[in-house]
Amino acid sequence: MMQAGWRRVGRRFLEQSPALSTLKSIYPLSSSECGVDRPRYRSTVAVKGTGHLIRKGTGGRSSVSGIVATVFGATGFLGRYVVSQLAKMGSQVLVPFRGSEDSHRHLKLMGDLGQIVPMKYNPRDENSIKAVMAKSNVVFNLIGREYETRNYSFEEVNHAMAEQLAVIAKEHGGIMRFVQVSCLGASSSSPSRMLRAKAAAEEAVLRQFPEATIMKPGIMIGTEDRILNRWAQFAKKWSFLPLIGDGSTKIQPVYVIDVAAAIMASLKDDGSSMGKVYELGGPEVYTLQQLAELMYDMIREWPRYVKIPFPIAKAIATPRELLLKKVPFPLPNPDIFNLDQINSLTVDTVVSDNALTFKDLGIVPHKLKGYPVEYLISYRKGGPSFGSTVSERVTPE
Repeated sequence: MMQAGWRRVGRRFLEQSPALSTLKSIYPLSSSECGVDRPRYRSTVAVKGTGHLIRKGTGGRSSVSGIVATVFGATGFLGRYVVSQLAKMGSQVLVPFRGSEDSHRHLKLMGDLGQIVPMKYNPRDENSIKAVMAKSNVVFNLIGREYETRNYSFEEVNHAMAEQLAVIAKEHGGIMRFVQVSCLGASSSSPSRMLRAKAAAEEAVLRQFPEATIMKPGIMIGTEDRILNRWAQFAKKWSFLPLIGDGSTKIQPVYVIDVAAAIMASLKDDGSSMGKVYELGGPEVYTLQQLAELMYDMIREWPRYVKIPFPIAKAIATPRELLLKKVPFPLPNPDIFNLDQINSLTVDTVVSDNALTFKDLGIVPHKLKGYPVEYLISYRKGGPSFGSTVSERVTPE
């Protein structure tokens, strides 16, 4: 009470002071800016479709957006970018993890103190999943795997887990938004088991949680990607790159940051994205060979390809699939010769004609050539500046 009284006396003195009259004429002063009547800043982050949220702050990482998000798959490739976007706007992010304590440490730096909360869980334990979802009002499912292991099949990782999360989210009652990340090309008729499982997951999620938003990104490109990095490593080690088929399969790769931005845009809209499916492809369609040429151009090596017909590529990749659950020890994870990915490359994977895309979310995706693939300069044999002189650009002949 005494402090409030002194503030009122000080404010009255400032208002009556003739010395401030000149300043007031030049810089109008609001009496409400002094003392307890000063208005608080309000968050500029307008996240709609999520019910009544308490927000405060200017919208930055130290604000409170009102969102408490559980991000399943946060420790993966796309996960780190989604967590970063959420933390940047002042959301609290719950990070379920099942690996070591080091698997999530890079995420804790993305948010303010206490905003990134790692939680150990077991994806096969329903109570464990309910515990990491208990305080949330938004759920993201980024779980996915492009190869099978001894412990997890395509169907369990890509379909059963997604359906279970949707069921628990619906039972929760307080989950206002559910975002399921699928894959471009997911279809019940796809030659790929993973893509068939992803298509089944889409149907299951929309059946259990009709308000869910489905995102179907193409092959994602970024610093930690699993295509250009693997190609560059293989090309550096063996001095050539195997092209599955004749390299003419069409794909529509997309910059990973654009996918994260699309997910955030769906969260910030007026709820119009709820219950809809978006196909997120980059602005350009590439053949496999054209994408490989982009990689070679960035690492400044002369392209050397070995085109491997589909039957031979499948024959190389099949032994691992046959022995996977028959040997008493884990087999190496496939890189270039992944049988399921080889099957998926037998058909083109591009955005459908009438699909909802980045444009419907108000986002203009980046072209890949340039900044999105600059991380490949680490593979240049003479350092980042290698290839900038005439002598380094002459042909081997």
